Amino acid sequence: MATLQGEPVDRPAVSFYEINGLDERPDDPDPFNIYSHPSWAPLIELAREKSDRIVMRSVPLRAAADPLAECTTVETWTEGASRYTRRTIRYGRRVFTATDRRDRDVNTTWRVEHFLKGPDDLRAWLELPGPVYAGEPDVTGVLAAEAALGDSGIVMIDTADPLCLAADLFPMAEYTVVAATEPALFHRLLERFAAVLWPKTEAVAAAVPGRLWRIYGPEYASVPYLHPRFFKEYVVRYDTPMVRAIQRTGGYARIHCHGRLRAILDDIAATGCDGLDPIEPPPQGDVELREVREKYGRQMVLFGNLEASDIENLPTPEFEVKIRRALAEGTAGPGRGFVLMASSCPYGRILSPLALANYRKMVEVVEGVKRQT
Repeated sequence: MATLQGEPVDRPAVSFYEINGLDERPDDPDPFNIYSHPSWAPLIELAREKSDRIVMRSVPLRAAADPLAECTTVETWTEGASRYTRRTIRYGRRVFTATDRRDRDVNTTWRVEHFLKGPDDLRAWLELPGPVYAGEPDVTGVLAAEAALGDSGIVMIDTADPLCLAADLFPMAEYTVVAATEPALFHRLLERFAAVLWPKTEAVAAAVPGRLWRIYGPEYASVPYLHPRFFKEYVVRYDTPMVRAIQRTGGYARIHCHGRLRAILDDIAATGCDGLDPIEPPPQGDVELREVREKYGRQMVLFGNLEASDIENLPTPEFEVKIRRALAEGTAGPGRGFVLMASSCPYGRILSPLALANYRKMVEVVEGVKRQT
């Protein structure tokens, strides 16, 4: 919290992103739970004992009304080592289907079929009853996590933005074509999601004020997916009201955007956000951390600058070089604060000894900075 508030700290913060030592359940017998493998146990303990834990929680709405509930069916089945979930919406003569796949040894979900296959589907989708804001925030998950953490970490409220919800309806190729060639139509879709997300953000921020938030989705309007001019249209326009609502009750809004940032950094700053992650180093990104710190560090707390693939693949001495460079650039000169963090985390069932050693090196180097001060 001192870092978020721009106050002095005895050492830079270090976060393992999704790995927080609270949500990983080694004793969960679900065959799709990768953390049941014993290779994860030392990292879970390291996260719990040595990292600055940032636990993500979404906030649902109590008694939220779904205008499509009566015409939606959900079926789940297993084939081999994969679990599938299909959602089907039947409205009038139209049928929309989306299918997700989860593999037993990989901690992620793939959307293998999307609801909308092109602009004609989007036009038909816009004829469906739109989502409406209703109910009140259920913050019990946030408060329970905070109680479990005590003073060992904080909860970060996690929310998609309108662009994320809109883009997720399409296969990536179709999304880029529709967003680039049908902006008026695409704005109609964004406005539908904003009509719920804006008042929900206000209500959640009022119910649990002063928390860190993560807003994800802006990367859908970054290079190479769309021309940078669309970032202002599809992100700044719709995310700025969310940022302001969070800040009105003393919260901190962090924008999450992978990839190439150079062409959109001014627009990210224009939202008024308090933080940015994960600021991936070249070649995954296209801007150095020192440049971001020099130009935007007084406004934003900077999170990241370590690439998840390096955690899994770089020999530890080479990874240490990257750690020390990130710390040097992230804390150089005046600025609000820096959190050393990877862009993501390993998601295979077996955590390699190399990855564990690299996580340990992150903690060791940060604690060395503390000893030097």
